[in-house]
Amino acid sequence: MIDRLDHKQETLLASLLAGKLPRNLPWNEVIELMGRLGEVLPRSGNEVEFVVGSHRAFFNRPHTHSLEVDEVSRLRRFLHEAGLRAAAAETTPAGRTVVVIDHRSARIYQDLGGSGVERKETEKPFDPHGFHRHLIHRKESDYAGQRVPEEDSFYEQIAEALKPAREIILIGHGTGKSSALDFLVEYLKSHDSTISQQVIATEVTDLSALTEPQIEAIARRHF
Repeated sequence: MIDRLDHKQETLLASLLAGKLPRNLPWNEVIELMGRLGEVLPRSGNEVEFVVGSHRAFFNRPHTHSLEVDEVSRLRRFLHEAGLRAAAAETTPAGRTVVVIDHRSARIYQDLGGSGVERKETEKPFDPHGFHRHLIHRKESDYAGQRVPEEDSFYEQIAEALKPAREIILIGHGTGKSSALDFLVEYLKSHDSTISQQVIATEVTDLSALTEPQIEAIARRHF
């Protein structure tokens, strides 16, 4: 049943079963997901019946294009009652990851599979897409103004952090030998083809002027 879900549906199911409830959940996405999990049976008026195994529940088509929060909560209870809690734990998709890299450090933003991130006006640090930032720094010595030779250990740490990633965007500046981004791409190709295949996009930009809202915009464009 769940193995027929695409990545977007896996992410939605994981969000419905655990963590923060999705906000403004589109009705058409609910119908598509429930059709994959079981059956969607039209009833009188705006009412539909969701059937998953031996469990049934009736929902009304919302007046807007999205389910209200209380109905999303009721949908979560129904999915739990239908026995999907354990299955979701096995299929929660790995994260979407953004790496911003130069020769000195790598900033890694990881979203561990959540969807419909709830945005609130709070004092929390900026966190695009629910990412949690990790910093990996290089150890540097005095090379009299010359660029420090590349250290495999630096890129090895990045590769290790990328192991849970399902979709990866790499952001850097420069080209060729002057580009840590290019070096990382080649390192992943030669040392871990599995991670390399998860790279869906690379971006070359001016990192000195790159803001976190711009990182978020790049992520949205590619994800």
